Amino acid sequence: MSDPEASGDPAAAILGETPSLTAGEVAEQAGMRAEDARRLWRVLGFPELRDEAAYTSSDVEALRAVVGILGDGIVDLDMLFQIARGVGLTMGRLADWEVGALIQHIANDDTLEVGAATPLLLEKYGRTFEELLLYSWRRHLAAALTRMESLRSVDDEDPQSTDLTVGFADIVGFTALSNELTRERIGDLVEVFEARSGDVIGTNHGRLIKSMGDAVLFVNDDPFAAFETAEGIINVIGRDSRMPDVRVGLASGPVVMRLGDVFGPAVNLAARLTQVARRNRIIVDQTTAGLLPAEQIECRPLPPRPVRGFGIVEPVAARRV
Repeated sequence: MSDPEASGDPAAAILGETPSLTAGEVAEQAGMRAEDARRLWRVLGFPELRDEAAYTSSDVEALRAVVGILGDGIVDLDMLFQIARGVGLTMGRLADWEVGALIQHIANDDTLEVGAATPLLLEKYGRTFEELLLYSWRRHLAAALTRMESLRSVDDEDPQSTDLTVGFADIVGFTALSNELTRERIGDLVEVFEARSGDVIGTNHGRLIKSMGDAVLFVNDDPFAAFETAEGIINVIGRDSRMPDVRVGLASGPVVMRLGDVFGPAVNLAARLTQVARRNRIIVDQTTAGLLPAEQIECRPLPPRPVRGFGIVEPVAARRV
């Protein structure tokens, strides 16, 4: 077998060996049906390569592990694909994020060349990134199990459904901004927006569900903490003269948590409310307004207006007294 580092192929160097197996050979050696192996590969987010020697013994070991899990009889194939989809989406984005950040750093450092990205990842930081990834996964897994146990004590019928306050914050005029700014500047803006918003959400004991470039979706089991999160995002983004304005919508109600995401009318309403919010203002639904402490938060009803998917809605402007 050829030396992957000597081959000059960064992918082979990262994998630790030069690919030499086809998809069919990997499935056969792992004891898995070829069609299931190909589907798993697609679910993980990789292009299907049938007759190319694009796989390694590590792929065989991974499939054997999957076969072992299925053999226990607790996890079926559909559940496995569901989990694999989440892994693929998360790892794909994380890898792009890491490489993109490293390339940007190299581009801004006159002492480094673009070709330095591969040796930096492989020789200097690769093992550290792996350790950090495992540490972060364990921490998030512990937090997710704690949340599940907490919800189970409240609702035995569906431990993945609970009442939460959902927040949606987005950048005002992002489309126009993206047409005016350079690619580097728009990338920096999105990075700062996501980082600052994430810090505020974490500080107020909320959970960042997802970021969409120009918007973030978060949840909190405390409506007042959700309001403080919204207020904080406005302070660190909208009040910064170097950053664009933001709008924030809050809505409370039953939320179903599936696949790392949240679903339900409150989620959709929070997003819709940002469309009627003024710049650097917080708009909430009637339910959230009723849950906020009146001695600290002034809630002012706004004129009823049509909101897509909800008919006529009476939004409420909320601000600290």
